[in-house]
Amino acid sequence: MKPKTAELWAKQNQAVGDRRELFGAVAGAVKVETVLYPGSYVDISPSFVFDSVTYVDSDKRTPGFFDDIDGLTQIVAQHRGPTPPDINFIHADYTAPLDLPDNNVDLLISLYGGFISEHCTRYLKIGGSLLVNSSHGDAALASISPRYQLAAVVISRSGRYRITTADLESYLIPKKPQTITAVSLHRTGRGIAYTRTPFAYLFTRVG
Repeated sequence: MKPKTAELWAKQNQAVGDRRELFGAVAGAVKVETVLYPGSYVDISPSFVFDSVTYVDSDKRTPGFFDDIDGLTQIVAQHRGPTPPDINFIHADYTAPLDLPDNNVDLLISLYGGFISEHCTRYLKIGGSLLVNSSHGDAALASISPRYQLAAVVISRSGRYRITTADLESYLIPKKPQTITAVSLHRTGRGIAYTRTPFAYLFTRVG
């Protein structure tokens, strides 16, 4: 493993923690074969669980990280065993069209990456899942989109994750009465303060 790969991965783990259990919980809740992760930076953890993941990021440090195949193999093998997954990387701004077919992936990941659902839903299959948190307002954007329906929430306690479909009607309720629009979300660039806020949401693409 190249020293730079090890350094970037160590900093990533320190910043967000081990997300293997998060993606393991998602895999237990929805059927996933292919994944698209725009705004991934060097978070390789979906590959600890899923067999085929395409990562997208525009940071100048990411090409060197994903080009270190031996390094990635070592990292992933520590968490999933010797069977290597299919790892693809696109060095690009996800807000521009990507060289990917539409309606092609089972899971779209949006974690702290901006308005990913706005630009990348086209690549998600109808019936596929969007894993999204409240950061930057993308969960709120999905909640008002006719393309999505809330299917479950991700609860996190003490570093452990579980998926629940209970009381979904009690989520996505703003603490303060307000009209949520794409324009207002873009203007603020942050999430809505809800009465209940899970770690993340799972939406199903319905249109």
